[in-house]
Amino acid sequence: MIKTLCAAVLMAACSMSALSSSPTTASGERCTAATAPPPESAPPTSVSTLRQAYFCVLDNYYSGPAMDPRALLKSAFAAYTQDLMRRDADRADLRLPELTGNRDTDWAAFAKVLGTGDVSALRAAITAMVAGLHDNHARWVRPTPPPEGGPTGTGIVGISAQQGRQLDPAAKPPLFITSVLPGSPAAKAGIRPGDIIVKANGVPAFIGNTVNQSIVEAFATNPVKLTLKRPTTGRTRIVDLREGPITRQPPAVTSKTLPGGAVYVRLPGFFEGAADQVIAKLQGKPKAVVLDLRGNGGGSPREVTRLLGAFAHGKVTSYFCPLKGDCVPNRTDDTVALLGSRLVVLTDRGCASACDDFSAAVNDNNLGTLIGTRTAGAVSGPAEGYLLNDGSILLLPKVRHLGPARETIDTIGVPVDHYAPMTALDLATGRDPGVAKALTLL
Repeated sequence: MIKTLCAAVLMAACSMSALSSSPTTASGERCTAATAPPPESAPPTSVSTLRQAYFCVLDNYYSGPAMDPRALLKSAFAAYTQDLMRRDADRADLRLPELTGNRDTDWAAFAKVLGTGDVSALRAAITAMVAGLHDNHARWVRPTPPPEGGPTGTGIVGISAQQGRQLDPAAKPPLFITSVLPGSPAAKAGIRPGDIIVKANGVPAFIGNTVNQSIVEAFATNPVKLTLKRPTTGRTRIVDLREGPITRQPPAVTSKTLPGGAVYVRLPGFFEGAADQVIAKLQGKPKAVVLDLRGNGGGSPREVTRLLGAFAHGKVTSYFCPLKGDCVPNRTDDTVALLGSRLVVLTDRGCASACDDFSAAVNDNNLGTLIGTRTAGAVSGPAEGYLLNDGSILLLPKVRHLGPARETIDTIGVPVDHYAPMTALDLATGRDPGVAKALTLL
């Protein structure tokens, strides 16, 4: 299940690089801007690929020009040797050379030690080098062709502590399922939203009150043995869940009219055309709009400014700031007609990236009321894609995101006006505390 979630996160990250239809290839010396999907066939990862990734970070990452290159190489070398050790392939001659801080001479010394390199260890090195940036929008993606016969998975596509490739460190017990695909292996096994995950392959979901990040690896196995608890009955059962065919529908905006006439709109992501889909649902110009952004993993900053333009004009929505020089303001799209509707936004810890951006703009500009929980705080900056010579893509932010008040949202999130978290029992019984709170305010 986490594997499926991670794939979705990487797909969203790739969309942020604004790929077009014109072809491109990577040069042997430097990474190149990814302006098209990578080639279907490419040579394996090599030392030259690691070299490209190293210089790509230093040349293109937001703080790359000010980084100490020794930190990148140390992270890469540690992961390289650890991968060899796990496979009983360690080499006695592998010692980190003396590094001076000069990126060119340090790379030359580093490459000399590696020699021809080991493909698996090189991939581990690139992964660790990017992870060492501690940036939620920096990714190394190795595209794989879709499986024959269509996508497969367990069908569990949402969990309560979901936050990118890891679990939310601020999560508190219990860990529960929030979304299950109809007709999937999970649905056929009787797994429902609200079911509490006690263990996966014997790994507990929480250690005390701290979420257990180790459970992510357990989720990635196939099959996975889940110990589940039904919140309505307290019954615990064990399910051996094996991946199978799943059907995913394209993301779409849905809506309904709430008691009192307010229009509820659920926006699952800021995908291309999302803003116009929301606006189309509101053509009747209702007095109030409840916009549900819970679980919205982000998308295009352009969709954010366009949707905000339906609720205000002439407002700064965020800033994109380079390492040196002036920050560039992003503004509401004032070509969009104003709705004149009162706005209530539902958020949670799954509201990330462009969703953080939208929530901060609503909060700082007093455009509406936020209900739910603090957002994810995963909005370091929009990522751009760079193609490496093995067909993989490095996603790196060139600028940093700040809120309209020039405050840092990344790693912190946007607080809410009214705290109304969704619980396992709420999901299992069909109750929505966020909507219930919104109705008391409208």
